[in-house]
Amino acid sequence: MVAFDDQFRDQLRELFIWRRDVRRFRTDPLPDGTLERLIDIACLSPSVGLSQPWRFVIVEDASRRRAIIDDFKACNADALACYSSERAAQYAALKLSGLEEAPGHLAVFADKASDIGHGLGRATMPDTIEYSVVAAICSMWLAARAEGVGLGWVSILSPARIHEILEVPAPWKLIGYLCVGYPLAEFDRPELERANWEHRRSSKELTHRR
Repeated sequence: MVAFDDQFRDQLRELFIWRRDVRRFRTDPLPDGTLERLIDIACLSPSVGLSQPWRFVIVEDASRRRAIIDDFKACNADALACYSSERAAQYAALKLSGLEEAPGHLAVFADKASDIGHGLGRATMPDTIEYSVVAAICSMWLAARAEGVGLGWVSILSPARIHEILEVPAPWKLIGYLCVGYPLAEFDRPELERANWEHRRSSKELTHRR
């Protein structure tokens, strides 16, 4: 059995602390094979019934990228309209994606029609397919941070429009659209906390006993 010592555990905790949702990227290209290597690590993640439902689309085509950026701008304008007064001004000042600067774009889907795993563990909780893909993204996120690579999860998008732009099979459900590249700066606090949009709750506040 592999043993991990206290030094490793301390470093692992530091990795969690310094993992950030990056929105501000340098435009430097990633070394060849970076995305593929991170995908390999993501595929080591656990999945319900060993279903391996993750499907990755590396988005390289400039016209598709531009269409996705346009969709983000439209969705972001709609989101801004949901706020008013001071909160609207605060929202408008936030940088909520690195789509235009990040050298890497990666769309991650859950294949809900796959028969891999033979349905094990999904009968009562079918959403575990999507949860498995989220776990894979989190594994990738930490692996990227360990290499000094930043990852930003863009959620202000229309899933139907992303399906159309990327021409993926109908049963695939969009889980995350990721920007990947080198961050302009490193921080140990979330950007939204630094911008006073929200603050982190303590684990005690979020833990209940029954």
